[in-house]
Amino acid sequence: MSDFIVTATRSMRNYAMRVVEYLVKIPSFIDKAEIINGVELLNTERFADGEMEVTVGKSVRNKIVILFTGCSHNDAGVEVEKAKMEMYYAVDVLKRSQAKEIMVFEPYISCSRSDRRTRRNSVGLWVHFKILASLGVKHIITYQLHSNKSESMLDPTICSIDDIPALTLLEKYICDVYIGNTRVLEDEVRGNWVFCSVDAGGEKLARLFANAFGSPLVVAHKQRDYSKANSVESINILSADPIENKIIWIVDDMIDTAGSVESLIRALAPFKPKEINIVAVHAIFSPPAARRINALVKEGLLRRIVVTDTVGPVNFTGIDTRIEVVPSTELSAQVIRTLILDESMGKVMTPFNAESYLATPSLFNK
Repeated sequence: MSDFIVTATRSMRNYAMRVVEYLVKIPSFIDKAEIINGVELLNTERFADGEMEVTVGKSVRNKIVILFTGCSHNDAGVEVEKAKMEMYYAVDVLKRSQAKEIMVFEPYISCSRSDRRTRRNSVGLWVHFKILASLGVKHIITYQLHSNKSESMLDPTICSIDDIPALTLLEKYICDVYIGNTRVLEDEVRGNWVFCSVDAGGEKLARLFANAFGSPLVVAHKQRDYSKANSVESINILSADPIENKIIWIVDDMIDTAGSVESLIRALAPFKPKEINIVAVHAIFSPPAARRINALVKEGLLRRIVVTDTVGPVNFTGIDTRIEVVPSTELSAQVIRTLILDESMGKVMTPFNAESYLATPSLFNK
């Protein structure tokens, strides 16, 4: 097993510490104190003119360095642009300090939606990947990229990427909390639940849920005005089965301003479903998300929201509904263990099956 150290930029330091709490419980890993102390390995200084410098606290020569980092809102209060520059500077200092290999673990890549040319625009995700690869990053790990094709932006001979399907965390949570056993799955879920995509592009994600639970799929065909960000013109609902009196789970990779889900829920309401829930990986909740969600809850159109903690801290201020957060830190520790021990990633990449999961004895199954 190669020597490794876990560290983090300011934006993801608390997340990295929670990951380390799981890592140190794994037998046969290297000195646990070094893993714990490594999280605070990097120090960021600001000069009077606003410039930045990142320094490393001790030797990382010939070690694998796993850098937890992110550019979305965070409990350190680092702004997006500053967090991004801190990430790049951190990679630079680790490379200059002769780290054997640098792995960037970015649970949520905030520029992931900037992945295509739709007008005279920059492609932020390509720029991000290009910079990381050119600085010497050999491996990028993330959760649920906005588009599968995004992985092809990287030359695998220079830098590889693992896009971990964090939807599995949400699927397991729903099984544990809302289903519990195979009888409920067969008698109640498969006849009364439907999974709905936010748009045609999200059909694959919703289909994974529908297949995992053996439930019908509803596809929302969204017309978007690409001359404006976060805008939707109209939505058409495509379903082979009636959804009246059914429990609908809207599946998405992220909730940002909640504009898409608000439009979709209002389009679904005339079909008279029993209840509507949202399940999403990345909980961004940029304004005016709280206002939109509160309006839906007040009108009785939205029951609950289930998300992960890939963006932190999750901003629930002013939101008047039940939001359930599923931790991703234990899975992050498992991913690190798999990579360090050079084992197959198949276990974390395999599509989820609710029936098999519920049939397997578990202390967590209700």
